[in-house]
Amino acid sequence: MKTATIAITGIILLSFIVGIYFYPQMPAQMASHWGTTGEVNGYVPKFWGLFLMPIISVLLLALFIAIPRIDPMKENIAKFRRYFDGFIVLIMSFLFYMDLITVFWSLGFRFNMVSMIAPALGILFYGAGMLIENSKRNWFIGIRTPWTLSNEHVWEKTQKLGGKLFKAAAVIAVLGIFFQQIAFYLVIVPILAVAVFTVVYSYAIYPKGK
Repeated sequence: MKTATIAITGIILLSFIVGIYFYPQMPAQMASHWGTTGEVNGYVPKFWGLFLMPIISVLLLALFIAIPRIDPMKENIAKFRRYFDGFIVLIMSFLFYMDLITVFWSLGFRFNMVSMIAPALGILFYGAGMLIENSKRNWFIGIRTPWTLSNEHVWEKTQKLGGKLFKAAAVIAVLGIFFQQIAFYLVIVPILAVAVFTVVYSYAIYPKGK
């Protein structure tokens, strides 16, 4: 946890430093949203363009700190805490990356934003798969359905399969680098399919687990 805490703190501080350093160089309105083909279709004032991600990082960190304290099954979270802490570092890194590429765009660099985000999301999905695969029954982390939360056997089987499917969705998302025109769909469609399938799967195996 100590190493993860240092990494998380460093990433958040660095994101605020980047915002402060580049603030004078940014236009009054910064690009903040891109369409499925990479065209800009949304702007925000430069304060939010620079500091929205750092602020979200702080709020998420507060939530992540609270979860192991308030979960009624907190003793189970302790069993996979290193995966949980690793995923927090991964999320903070992802938000910092999003912050950086937004800054670079506003500085005049041009690239296909969707194809830049796709591999980063792929890495995030893969980390989520590792976390899910190793999670023990709790109220906040993993694939939580009425059937997984009601039965230990159903939880274990659903998390193991769900983790592998998240990893597979991650690999597909990374292909967005090579197929820029459909990168958005390579990210969204597989992860939605995994979400729906795992819910149905947990329901289907519940009678057997029970």
